[in-house]
Amino acid sequence: MFGFVSLDICVHVVYGADVTSDSTPSSTTAVLPAALSATTLDAIAAVATVPAYDRSAVRRSILHIGVGGFHRAHLATYVDELCGAGNTDWSIVGVGLLPNDEAMAAALHAQDCLYTLIARGRGTTQVDVIGSIVDFMLVPTDHAPLIDAIAAPDTQIVSMTITEGGYPIDDTTGDFNADKCTPGSAFDVIVRGLDARRQAGGAPITIMSCDNIMGNGKVARAATLGAAQAMGNAELTSWIESSVSFPNSMVDRITPVTSPSDIAWLADEIGISDRWPVVAEPFRQWVIEDRFAGDRLPLEALDVIVTDDIDPYELTKLRLLNAGHSCLAYLASLDGFELVDTAMADPALGQFVEALLHREAKPTLPAAAGIDLDDYIASLIERFSNPAIGDQISRLCFDGSSKFPKFLIPTIRAQINGDHHVGLSALALAGWCAYLSQDPDIEISHDPLLDEAREHAQRSINDPAAFLQFTEVFGPELAASPVFSAAFTSALSDVRTAGVQSAIANALQEATD
Repeated sequence: MFGFVSLDICVHVVYGADVTSDSTPSSTTAVLPAALSATTLDAIAAVATVPAYDRSAVRRSILHIGVGGFHRAHLATYVDELCGAGNTDWSIVGVGLLPNDEAMAAALHAQDCLYTLIARGRGTTQVDVIGSIVDFMLVPTDHAPLIDAIAAPDTQIVSMTITEGGYPIDDTTGDFNADKCTPGSAFDVIVRGLDARRQAGGAPITIMSCDNIMGNGKVARAATLGAAQAMGNAELTSWIESSVSFPNSMVDRITPVTSPSDIAWLADEIGISDRWPVVAEPFRQWVIEDRFAGDRLPLEALDVIVTDDIDPYELTKLRLLNAGHSCLAYLASLDGFELVDTAMADPALGQFVEALLHREAKPTLPAAAGIDLDDYIASLIERFSNPAIGDQISRLCFDGSSKFPKFLIPTIRAQINGDHHVGLSALALAGWCAYLSQDPDIEISHDPLLDEAREHAQRSINDPAAFLQFTEVFGPELAASPVFSAAFTSALSDVRTAGVQSAIANALQEATD
């Protein structure tokens, strides 16, 4: 293995009962939920861990764009631990650039930017109140406050989780795409903030991507320089090249969408009323290059892997975990499953995921010291099968046109070039195609190429291979490969005429022939 971080699971005493995934309070004493805020932390400390540090005394050194569940379950927890250890140089100001960030802003502002993290493992649950986010800036139209904050001397890092589609970069060429860098988008505002920082004295700063993108630091750098060059400001471009760093990183923690039942459980069983808690698995991992232009995060105080060669970690995670999730999602949805763990418990779907990872993804990964791929795949199957977190299939069905080019298409290309098996990957894409050609009102949020994807899926009803003409996702290679085209056409026909279970059985049989 290569440094997996398994958090110790604490069991807190609540109403005289241990908190477990299936526990209920043993006391019959009615306890009203405490509304989470700075003033109720002393009371909440009886049922959960709470920040013991002075949140008003920490430096506002990190701006994070895109405060969703994953950020609150990952980077914010690491920074919370720094604060708890007495390091007052680091805290986070959340940033919402989109109109739909208003809901997160309202929830956090009502709770003094505190929130509850519920880490659910098999049979154990840990409840922590996280305090590292000390403010939230909602700026969907007036970007001046964010520009000023990027220029502020205390700001050392601008981090982001803006999804794969938020980077104005061509997936095939890696070049800057000006059409995707619209006014008010993340990199447009970041570059204007960097220009203000340059003019204010030019203190170095780090731009840190926390998105699931291969070489996310390199991609963020290309997007930033491209946006600066589009402004026609040569001095700014030169300053970014000399004074801004973009470390590559790999991030990992399964974080399902918070459900109303999670909020109710926290209130009824624990006694905390939180407008928007976050649920995650106990496991977390962060691998990062030690390249900070401004002040350096004290990585040695955290369970973080620091490396000069992040590629093996990124490739392993993207082509196994992320691809495994996306390849499962659409087939499971078509087959009527709503939760990841129940889908994995289905013999056909569980065998499909395991065979895909071993048979097609694993052979494309480079050998690297300290990485045992068989152990890694076994750990993924265990994590996917965790019934405690209630991870939603619908969450995994978002952004197919952004995810597949990064998670699965490189595996397919490598397998085609090596004349190796591609039938399981073809079935995964057939599942996506069939999913897209369902009821047009089905929710597939955030996909930047959703209209084009649906158009190609509709064309595939009469001409199955037409879906592979979706070159924005597949490039020219997949449609040009007779082997892959035949495998995809056959898989799509099986899904549509015989159903998912039969299609999986056929694909698994072919994979073992």
